[in-house]
Amino acid sequence: MISNAERTATDTGRPDVSVVIPVYGGAATLPELVSQLNAVFTANGIRAEIELVNDASPDESWECIRKIVAATPNVRGINLMRNYGQHNALLCGIRMATGEVIVTMDDDLQHPPAEVPALLAELAKGYDVVYGTPRAEQHGLWRDLASRLTKMALSSAMGAETAKNVSAFRGFRTDLRNAFDTYQGPFVSIDVLLTWATTRFTSLKVRHDPRRLGNSGYTLRKLIIHALNMMTGFSVLPLQIASVIGFALTVFGLLVLAYVLGRYFIAGGSVPGFPFLASIISIFSGAQMFALGIIGEYIARIHFRTMDRPPYAVRECTARPNF
Repeated sequence: MISNAERTATDTGRPDVSVVIPVYGGAATLPELVSQLNAVFTANGIRAEIELVNDASPDESWECIRKIVAATPNVRGINLMRNYGQHNALLCGIRMATGEVIVTMDDDLQHPPAEVPALLAELAKGYDVVYGTPRAEQHGLWRDLASRLTKMALSSAMGAETAKNVSAFRGFRTDLRNAFDTYQGPFVSIDVLLTWATTRFTSLKVRHDPRRLGNSGYTLRKLIIHALNMMTGFSVLPLQIASVIGFALTVFGLLVLAYVLGRYFIAGGSVPGFPFLASIISIFSGAQMFALGIIGEYIARIHFRTMDRPPYAVRECTARPNF
């Protein structure tokens, strides 16, 4: 954030903050969300723009966005061609943002707009990325477990301790996007991409409200898939795990061989029985298939990258003429 004196001296009309909100089934909450955001910005003297990225919502979200844009001068609506996923929609909005700082948040009012100034104040201390970590999780048991799995995957992909505090409610300096400006690929993790630009992460405990309407689009299955995509798309950890398992089983096989030879020379006989042999074959076959599966995932990622498949495509963009 810049001071009032700096703003007067170098006023270029650039917003202080760009709020990027991926929208999926948010028609019922968007009007109140935008209203609360603008009330907070007005009360704190913050110049802001709001980017509403419609990720092919199944409800009337795009029509709702068009109405909001027509009535609100600082809102831009972006309508994607199809459903690409939350992080892909975020990447689209981030690339269109013009503010000095970008704040991302959900469309369901779980991230209170009143907490945005707290994120900005923490950024002003010299950090590049600030996560608004909830004081208490508002999800069920299975969703919380899936969230922990995702954060473990993020920890391996990001290589940062802050991964355990990752939240969709985040603020970061817009210049960080220069590090991933040319990124092309269908698998996107904003948190991992931010690590390409900086290591100055921090988190702040903020209030998260219960979801008022509907259910989260992130099911247990989607969170697990997202975690696996992050591990295979942005980390070599699975390959390292496969290597360790392969090495461990090789050592195990040598020990079995030593036991068989020792028994033969000392006791004068071999180990009887088919079950023992079958179990050894099963262990080694399973390890080989496991390693091949992981290698196949990485080859698939390479294949998708060579296809140059874009992370998103925009169908329509709408804003007031003076935006």
